[in-house]
Amino acid sequence: MSSDGLWVWSALFLLGAYHGINPGMGWLFAVALGMQQRARRAVGRSLPPIALGHGLAIGLAVTVAALFQKVLPLRHIQVAVALTLFGLGLYRLRRSRHPRYGGMQVGFRDLTIWSFLTASAHGAGFMVLPLLVGRVAEPTGSHHAPVNALRTPEANALAVLVHTAGYLGVTALAAYLVYEKFGLAILRKAWVNLDLIWAVALIVSGCLTLLA
Repeated sequence: MSSDGLWVWSALFLLGAYHGINPGMGWLFAVALGMQQRARRAVGRSLPPIALGHGLAIGLAVTVAALFQKVLPLRHIQVAVALTLFGLGLYRLRRSRHPRYGGMQVGFRDLTIWSFLTASAHGAGFMVLPLLVGRVAEPTGSHHAPVNALRTPEANALAVLVHTAGYLGVTALAAYLVYEKFGLAILRKAWVNLDLIWAVALIVSGCLTLLA
């Protein structure tokens, strides 16, 4: 694997980790369920469906991009992704609400749908596309030939798994630390507006994708 290819996989993992830090994208809901049921296992039970919903949102965006890439030039895909990221960023700046599905008495399916809608509303799936729709240098003989990262279904699936692994790891760590050690009071003492950071990151990513 070339250094460029390694950078792409590392960035996918770290972007998933950043998604996991955001309380609005999973761990806050897991902690709330645990505190409502007064059981650590409620936190653990909520994590797989939350991660699954997030992974489905990422997978849908990657799959759609890969399908369009078969019939459209790469530059057209880049422009579409850039405009989508820019639009989502502006939307997130103006409106920070998250989609809500059901109440606190939720099951596996409810949590999966909630997580899917939340990740989709945040533009999480589109955020990974600049890493994949670009060009990744891989060794071919004695030189490096540019190839598209979205080249096979296997590569697409691996990209989703790597990203989701980063997301699940950080989401689980944050949920258990807050539930066991800090409590929800930590959000009042050390609050960072991650939604604002995310909105700005979406806009910047859109601009960089246009310039790629």
